[in-house]
Amino acid sequence: MSQPNTEALAAANAIATALANPQPWAAEPPGSGLVWPQSLWAGAAGIALLHIERARSGHGDPRTAHTWLEVAASGALTAAPNAGLFFGAPALAFVTHAAAGTSGRYRRALDRLDDAVTSITRTRLAEAHARIDRGERPPMREFDLIRGLTGLGAYHLRRHPDHPISRDVLSYLVRLTEPLPARGELPPWWTTVAPNGEPSSDYPHGHGNLGMSHGIGAALALLSLAVLRNVPVAGAKEAIERICAWTDTWRQQNDTGAWWPGTITIEQAREQRVDPSQRPRPSWCYGISGTARAQQLAGIALRDETRQQSAEDAMLATLRDPTQLDRLPECGLCHGTAGLLHAAWRMAADARTPRIRDELPKLAARLTAQISHSAPQPGLLDGAAGAALALHTIGTGGTASGWDTFLLLA
Repeated sequence: MSQPNTEALAAANAIATALANPQPWAAEPPGSGLVWPQSLWAGAAGIALLHIERARSGHGDPRTAHTWLEVAASGALTAAPNAGLFFGAPALAFVTHAAAGTSGRYRRALDRLDDAVTSITRTRLAEAHARIDRGERPPMREFDLIRGLTGLGAYHLRRHPDHPISRDVLSYLVRLTEPLPARGELPPWWTTVAPNGEPSSDYPHGHGNLGMSHGIGAALALLSLAVLRNVPVAGAKEAIERICAWTDTWRQQNDTGAWWPGTITIEQAREQRVDPSQRPRPSWCYGISGTARAQQLAGIALRDETRQQSAEDAMLATLRDPTQLDRLPECGLCHGTAGLLHAAWRMAADARTPRIRDELPKLAARLTAQISHSAPQPGLLDGAAGAALALHTIGTGGTASGWDTFLLLA
């Protein structure tokens, strides 16, 4: 918890009021025909999450949250191979669980959704273990947060940490970090595809991905959270150490602080060098917002004070660097200032000093100004709903629904 911020809360309330009525959205959603209701990215499920958090924290109408949840549950529900935490049955399960909390509401719907998500997860785990048994490298979609097993694991760890499926996903992530036979010096999570997740002649040898949205950063965060929550998983700390050893190789340092690249090519791996121009913007998906939080969680899980302090110093340096802040002209959670604000808020809560916390009011004011000078789309990941959630959290000083589980910041 942190001190409430009335200006941030007022800005969040204004956005939530503008997004209170789902009927125009339901009649003709943004990108009509392309946005599924059960999408955390830009669908009704993401906007429902805003209203769920407001209702559970006592700042919104539960009826509005329920109405948006009904819209999110409308239409065909997919449990197809492309379903994941951000889309389809798992996304709807996550949002419904956030709405229910410990109340017992939506129990029948959650039971059905849990069955679907567990079935999806077991199928993905069988495919992943078969791939490892063959000694092949993974596609990005096997393990990433957006589409893969890390995202499904984030849901299971939140929903039922003691369930065997939760430990099964975590055990898979441990195995993901173990060396593949006869695969050289590249890490076992080195993917076979380009950063967009598809095979490409520009990446004939694939790439290594450090990001939170599509890379090993999310696995690092999830394993660390499991350790911190005392979920018994054999080899979890050793897996965290293996990931950290690789990310340490790519940790960069300049006059404005430490940073990590978002991706590594085969040429960079061979040369053991990253050009300063490859520094990503400080976003959640690939930049400091995600990578520093993952490193902080790893430091706390391993009781490695040096690692924790290094991550916190990297975040603080970014918050104090106008050049880096200017690289986030957008307001959203994924690519914009809201993601940086919320990651900094989470890091401040666990930080060894109050210095990050002291920077939060200025960053919240910056986000509020960005929103007032633009007209962001209403969605969660890149739009107004996500920005409102970050401002609401700063405004109230806490979270009631655990909404940021889908970002693996907590």
